[in-house]
Amino acid sequence: MSSKHLNQATGKLGEHLGENYLRERGYQIIERNVRSPFGEIDLVAREGNTLVFIEIKTRRDSTFGFPEEAVDSRKKDKIIRLASWYLAQHPKVNPAVRFDVLAIQMKGSRPLINLIQNAFEAPFD
Repeated sequence: MSSKHLNQATGKLGEHLGENYLRERGYQIIERNVRSPFGEIDLVAREGNTLVFIEIKTRRDSTFGFPEEAVDSRKKDKIIRLASWYLAQHPKVNPAVRFDVLAIQMKGSRPLINLIQNAFEAPFD
């Protein structure tokens, strides 16, 4: 399997594990892989009255850093633009908004999962 295909398979596995992890913790998944003119966000969910935009990052090892380190300022700006776009497309949705990062490290048969709630904030008007 090529490196590109292995990375894609790892990402898909991470998204599947992440979604199950979040459901077990009471998140209601609204949409997956939301595409916009600004890119894609892995999950849009609801936790209580809060709309949560979730970025899932999965790594097989820490050679290129920990998964959460991949959500840098450029990626955060992209997610914030996507969230603004999403809210404009759903004008009846006016909840509190939160940005979470779900970092998954594949360690043998047991993944290490780190949920970072309120990973960053956006200055919504």
